[in-house]
Amino acid sequence: MTKEYRLETILAHTGIKSDEATGALAAPIHFSTTYQHPEFGHSTGFDYTRTKNPTRATLEKTLAAIEKADYAIATSSGMSAIVLAFEIFPVGSKVVAARDLYGGSFRWFNDKEKEGRFFFSYANSQSEMISAINEDTDIVYIETPTNPLMIEFDIQKIAKIAHDRGAKVIVDNTFYSPIYQNPIPLGADIVVHSATKYLSGHNDVLAGVVITNDQAIYDKLFYNLNTTGPNLSPFDSYMLMRGLKTLKLRIEKSTQNALEVVKFLENEPEVKEVLYPGKGGMISFKVKDQTKIPNLINRLDVFTFAESLGGVESLITYPTTQTHADIPADVRASYGLTDDLLRLSIGIEDAQDLIDDLKAALEA
Repeated sequence: MTKEYRLETILAHTGIKSDEATGALAAPIHFSTTYQHPEFGHSTGFDYTRTKNPTRATLEKTLAAIEKADYAIATSSGMSAIVLAFEIFPVGSKVVAARDLYGGSFRWFNDKEKEGRFFFSYANSQSEMISAINEDTDIVYIETPTNPLMIEFDIQKIAKIAHDRGAKVIVDNTFYSPIYQNPIPLGADIVVHSATKYLSGHNDVLAGVVITNDQAIYDKLFYNLNTTGPNLSPFDSYMLMRGLKTLKLRIEKSTQNALEVVKFLENEPEVKEVLYPGKGGMISFKVKDQTKIPNLINRLDVFTFAESLGGVESLITYPTTQTHADIPADVRASYGLTDDLLRLSIGIEDAQDLIDDLKAALEA
């Protein structure tokens, strides 16, 4: 399967025809950690599974194809993907990043800045980001839409400005996935995903992805991967391939449901603001009385109170105490991540059941 095929076909055919010896429709799982050399001085291309594994290689071929890129590396988590992407840059690199971002990313960024490994400046909006990029900038880091305020950034516009000033662009594409966004053709140098989320889609795989079109960048990423070993296991590689097959169907359904839920929330008296970029399954909303949030969460039945996102089941998250708890309260409040905000990951259930569940909890 190659990039010439359309997205739905690439996804549905993930892993098929990868075992020429048997013709197995499902990609086999290669658990072996080491591989026999045919003879002295010759290799099958697989020597040791930390370096390269047949199951992981099959997965990476599909991941690169759906992001319209040449290279993909599957890692053990979304955070390991971010760390791998950043670690190819030299000590002291200066980073311009969106202020609204995943709390785990902020935690690592903050630690690295304390160590003097990287130096960060943060932008609350696209215009602030563009103003912050200068000749000293080494990396521009974007989540779009952001987590959890759902702010969109124009990747193509920012990438051109960054490149004109000699900076590289890293985009976290977890929320939109390749279904709604391909950052590489828009100018991103590196794309990362928490593949735990939409790409796998069933809340049963912990995985990450780093993607690039630049061979020099890939070579550095691969060297660090082989050296430090944040690889995705063969079994998890298989499970991620299985999830990819239904990616488009799942995201289209979650978007349909999200549009219905947004319509309800915008007319709900207990809700004062709804944050939704117009597509995808992620919604944030602010309630009028934040003291009711514990009761609201406890009364939900269809929605599950849990961290993470992008699965077939709908989740509700309270960023203040969960995903963004490591960001100081005053910093969160300064950019609009206030304690009255809840985040929804909309799944593939019946939309009316989701609405009825929220309505009963909000109006209790």
